[in-house]
Parts: sequence; structure tokens; C-alpha cells
Amino acid sequence: MTLEAKALSTEKMVLNMGPSHPATHGTLRVIVELDGEVITKVTPEIGFLHCGFEKLGEHLDFNQYVTVTDRMNYISPMCNNVAYALAAERLLDIEVPKRAQYIRVLMCELTRIADHLVQIGMQAVDIGAFTVFLYGFRLRERIYDLFELVCGARLTTSYTRVGGLMRDLPDSFEPLARDLLEQAPATFKEIDGLLTHNRIWLDRTRGIGSIGYEDALSYGLTGPVGRAAGIDYDIRIKEPYSSYEDFDFDVIIGKNGDVYDRYIVRLNEMWESLKICQQVLDNLPDGPINVDADSKYILPPRPEVFNSIEGLIHHFMVTMENRGFEPPVGEAYVPTESPNGELGFFIVSDGKREPYRVRTRPPSLINYSAFPKMMEGMMVSDAVAVLGSLNIIAGELDR
Repeated sequence: MTLEAKALSTEKMVLNMGPSHPATHGTLRVIVELDGEVITKVTPEIGFLHCGFEKLGEHLDFNQYVTVTDRMNYISPMCNNVAYALAAERLLDIEVPKRAQYIRVLMCELTRIADHLVQIGMQAVDIGAFTVFLYGFRLRERIYDLFELVCGARLTTSYTRVGGLMRDLPDSFEPLARDLLEQAPATFKEIDGLLTHNRIWLDRTRGIGSIGYEDALSYGLTGPVGRAAGIDYDIRIKEPYSSYEDFDFDVIIGKNGDVYDRYIVRLNEMWESLKICQQVLDNLPDGPINVDADSKYILPPRPEVFNSIEGLIHHFMVTMENRGFEPPVGEAYVPTESPNGELGFFIVSDGKREPYRVRTRPPSLINYSAFPKMMEGMMVSDAVAVLGSLNIIAGELDR
């Protein structure tokens, strides 16, 4: 090799991106191989936040485990609660009353709005648009006010119970919820006005991190990431649960599979969630929120505990002697449409109070698996934009 050729030769550089929370949205490590500024290879490394969420399911009874699901994806805990409860209820072969189903839908759709607001706001911060973050969090806090009103908690709600809900909606909930639904469009329009046609936003998102329809299918991408690539798949439509078949809404589909389309899908999904929430409030049925107390799957009403020996014995058997209930031997899986995609719990029972095995189908893990494919030929500055568009939650990713 001549001196001139040797001077022009280059070597690939390997860098670590993360684990750094502001850059990688959690404890994620990405090993990046560079040829100048161009990324030639990306190797994600996970497991830094492994908390044994699935293993904990083998040592807690069915309702105790609800509190663990909150912490798996702490941005959308209500959806986690419902997904797990549905799997447990299928195992028990029970169905909660219609009112409980509608309330679950309402909570899940409010959670979807809150989750998308956080994702869009944080992605905007990553790219340099801080104002959007403030607008999104302002509305998100109002949604959390409703959660606090219902169950006393804002983040880790633990509102769902196997067989129903922790409590019914208080009387003050509906007027506050309707007021929020009236005010939310203003925030969506503010975000739309700031980003959708913004030249800098377009340059940083259009054509960045693209994945085609066939590749998205191959990776098993679901949720906004899959639908942005043109996959017409929404579990609320394809496999309705909790009475989703009663509601009229559209599934938002993109075509380019890039960062911009993922943003557009999430922005428009919030409008559809508003429609669902409005329909729930307009058609919320009366009646109980839990299965029949005689089923022994739930605690009896407090008046029965305080005023009848049967209610007191029932309460004692559930909380002290049996510490829960003993389901039949079997297994069950229920897929749900969480804000990030298909979230499902697979439960195996050997007839004991604690599940024999709990396995989670986490959308963050599946969606993250396509990150190396999306980063082929991208620049270093694109890595944060693409990663933010996947909305990876480390707790759900590592479990």
C-alpha cells in the first residue's frame, strides 16, 4: 500500500450509546459501529433493568400480582392491569359485568392518550422542540388527576382486580372527565401546529428509521410502530375484548414506516381515543362492577363483612386462610392493544393460589428487535430520533 493510499484509508469506530437515560430513555446500551458519521451496524444490549417481573408471578397470588404489572410499563399501568386481569379471568372462565368492561375501556383509552403525549413530548425534546413537551404534560397531569380521583394513585394505579375493579367511579368523575374531553382537542391542535408541518421536524423525521411492510411483518411489529408501516392490525378490532366491539373508531394506518409516520399515527390515535371515551361516558351502563361475590373470586362488600357472619367468613377465607383463590388447572393467554402494541399475559395454573408460570408478551421487546434494521445507513444523530419513536419502556423490555 502506498503512503497516499494509507493516508486515505479509514477504520470503523465502535461507540457505546447509553446506558444514559436522557439519550436512550432508560437503561439501554446500544453498541454502534460507525464508518465516519454513518452507522453500519447497531447491536442493542438489554437486561440492565431486569426486575424478575415474571418470576414474581410464581410467588404472589393472582390479585397481588396486579401491583407488579403497574411497574412493568409505568407509562401505561392501567392497560397492564387490564391485560393481566383478562388473562386471569379467562383462566377462571368468568366475565366481569358490562359496567366494569366499559370502565376498563375508559381507563385504557385515557392511558393511551397519556402515553402518546409522553412519547411525542419526549421525542420532541430529543430533537430540540421543548415546548411540545410542556403542552403534552399539562394535559397528561389532568388525566392523572382523574386516575387519582378513581383509585387514589396517579402512576402505579393497581385499579383492576381479577373479577372486576377496585371501586366504582365516584360521582364527581363524569363531569371532570367530560371537561377534560372538551379541553383535550386544544392540546392536540397545539402539538399539530408546532410539529406536523415544522421544517426542522420534517427534516429530522421523514425518511428516518424507515421499515417496510414485509419487514415489519417479519419482525412481528404491532401498535403504532407496525401500523405506521402499513400493517392494518389493531387487536381492539381484530380480537375485541372488554366490549370494544360496542365502540365506533378508526384504525390509523401509515405507509412509510418512518419516524414521521409513527408520530402521525400516535397523534391521530389520540383523537380516536377521545371518541371512544366520549362513547363510554354517553353509554355507561348501570350495575355492579364485580362478578358475583358468591363466586369467591373477590372480597365481599364491606356492609356484608360488618353485618353478617357469612360475609365475615368469606372475607377471612379470601384474605387470611386461603390468601386468594385456587383456579382450575390450565392455561390462558389474552392479547390486548396497549399503547405500544400487543401486550398479553400467558398464565399457567397448577391449581394452586399462585400461578405456576406467568409469561408476558411485551411490545417493547418485539419492537426494539427491529431497531438495528431501522438504523442501517442512518447517521449518529438519527439514532436518538428512531429510538424515541419506538417508545421503549425499559421495565417492560427487560421485565
